[in-house]
Amino acid sequence: MFVNIIKSYRDVVAVCDSDILGKKFEEGNFQLDVKENFYGGDEFSKEEAAVVIGRMIREDATFNIVGEESVELAKKLGIVKDEGVKKIQGVPFAMVFL
Repeated sequence: MFVNIIKSYRDVVAVCDSDILGKKFEEGNFQLDVKENFYGGDEFSKEEAAVVIGRMIREDATFNIVGEESVELAKKLGIVKDEGVKKIQGVPFAMVFL
């Protein structure tokens, strides 16, 4: 999976599954564009990503998470609950403001 940390006043962590980077999903009036310039940071294993995400949770970051693996990892780490996950064309995504 890819993890990109965008430095700002409050860091933004963009996380996505490797197989959906660069793809666009549309359903009705909704669109999910997994742009490489936003989500395409460093590629990590699930275990490595968990360490990075855990560190960023402690840094009070916000998160944009897209894809089955990425959303499941966020659930395991306790930053996403089922009710906070939406889907476009079957692709789960969540935005998290801790």
